[in-house]
Amino acid sequence: MELLTFLSISALSFGLCVGSFLNVCIARMPHDRSVVSPGSSCPSCLNSIQPWDNIPVISWILLGAKCRSCKAKISPLYPTIELLMGLLALLLMRFLVPTELEATPYALASWAIYTLFVAMLVGLSFIDLRWKMIPDQFSIYAIPFGIAAMFGLSQINPSGPFIGPSPIESLIGAVAGILGLLAVIGTYWLIRREEGMGMGDVKLLGMMGAFLGWQALMPIVLVASVTGSVIGIALMIGQGRGFRSQLPFGPFLSLGAVVYLFFWPAIQQSLFAA
Repeated sequence: MELLTFLSISALSFGLCVGSFLNVCIARMPHDRSVVSPGSSCPSCLNSIQPWDNIPVISWILLGAKCRSCKAKISPLYPTIELLMGLLALLLMRFLVPTELEATPYALASWAIYTLFVAMLVGLSFIDLRWKMIPDQFSIYAIPFGIAAMFGLSQINPSGPFIGPSPIESLIGAVAGILGLLAVIGTYWLIRREEGMGMGDVKLLGMMGAFLGWQALMPIVLVASVTGSVIGIALMIGQGRGFRSQLPFGPFLSLGAVVYLFFWPAIQQSLFAA
């Protein structure tokens, strides 16, 4: 088997498993429940799910989208999240390791770190959409890990060039992400005397700064603001929502981070070329 094929299959399999774990996080974190214990169980009959019924995507298909014990319907959201995470992990692998010559320890370590980063974005986005909250585990608690990861990568490849930010850029990004969005929220409150965004968004942007560097903050906010405005206006027109209806901002920030991670260099080249 060729190395790239092996890495692609491994990335897809790992991503599917991470997606399965994300389903547990999405179900439990909003209720402050452990994501480790007890094991997975059916939300309808509470019977434990056996390992052979917990294979990402495949088990859902083989079971006909029903619990083996009580025959209750299993939401298609579960395999959707698993498949989404699997495809993102695969795309990251092909993005960071396009050829066998580039399958270096630094590139593979970067893939592992940014796969976990993207996994946190996927998990918090679904939680924010459902509960309008962003768990600290996927935001502020992840900031030290992001800074430490960038330091670790700099030790693997001390001469550069870096796939991610340098440790200093990571630290500045975390601080700037938090303070910058706090300033925006404070200014909005002084003008309107009401809260524009929650503290979860502040912590989230700090986490993104830790993983992507301070240079990523403005592009992320720009993409999030544009897409959030477009979808917000579409919902107002299509569903008759009021102007003041709340729309979670976390998923749009996450989209901005993914766009920056995958496409920003190409976008910059296009802009300068034009």
